[in-house]
Amino acid sequence: MSFTILGTGSALPARTVTNDELSTFLDTSDEWIHSRTGIRSRHVLTNESITQLSVRAARAALEMAEVKPEELDCIICAVAEGDWVSPTTACMIQKEIGASCPAFDLNAACSGFLYGMDTADGMFVRKKVKRVLVVAVEGMSRLLNWKDRSTCVLFGDGAGAAVLGEGSALKYINLTATGSLAIHVPRASSQSPFDTFSYLAPGLCMDGKEVYRFAIHSICGGLQKASVETGIPLSQVDHFLLHQANQRILDAAAKKLKLPREKIPTTISDTANTSAASVPILLDTEVRAGHLHKGDLIMLCAFGSGLTSGTAVLRWEI
Repeated sequence: MSFTILGTGSALPARTVTNDELSTFLDTSDEWIHSRTGIRSRHVLTNESITQLSVRAARAALEMAEVKPEELDCIICAVAEGDWVSPTTACMIQKEIGASCPAFDLNAACSGFLYGMDTADGMFVRKKVKRVLVVAVEGMSRLLNWKDRSTCVLFGDGAGAAVLGEGSALKYINLTATGSLAIHVPRASSQSPFDTFSYLAPGLCMDGKEVYRFAIHSICGGLQKASVETGIPLSQVDHFLLHQANQRILDAAAKKLKLPREKIPTTISDTANTSAASVPILLDTEVRAGHLHKGDLIMLCAFGSGLTSGTAVLRWEI
């Protein structure tokens, strides 16, 4: 394997929305939401752009890595929908931070950060790059149906980033995808006078039971496969950084794999599900809290719309 993580960063919108605030316009309550999801509040975009959020996370990661923007060889941004259809969010990040390298977006929903890491891994293996910035950002509040209480209470906005450099910290990475509409966000209707396609109503829709089954399968199957293929028993892993979709999912997976809860940190109470940004936000939170130590073994796992999943094993080196 090819790279190590040199620095991490994250950013959340200034506006916090609590469950109690949602209950002023939805038929719900803090007790109902928290008992079923573990969520107390989430951050939502107001007058900030997705690009601005991404740039804050990117600059924090660059500062920790002590890497200048002009030293970057590529910027990869995982995002479902940025501020623009074109240019890409990655190109806008490049412009704002003052980099001059190639930049592009990818969309793998909640697994986007893992897909970005795997893409970067290929670049390092081919000796095409020495420094790569991977950003994952989502403005989920702008994709939701705010009248659907079964979905809009689950998500929040945020950005996470990592600067990758040459090294051997990455021990394993594996991606999956299975075409499915279990989670979907319809695209905007066309302005073409020739288009007769039947468009779905806007807003995120989700088959909760199907997604729950897929999430448990992704975490348990992904971590077990990683353990077998690396020869690293799960008992020797120091931290499991898992996609922050729902506390019930994390608890069920931990019980099934007999993982100690103290090895599965969470941010979900204060961030909700930030899709692709979830794992890098959690990673940055743990780094800045001083919970990761040089030599620690980390397993990352994410899953989401697609249906996609990604699992990675890293040796922490900073």
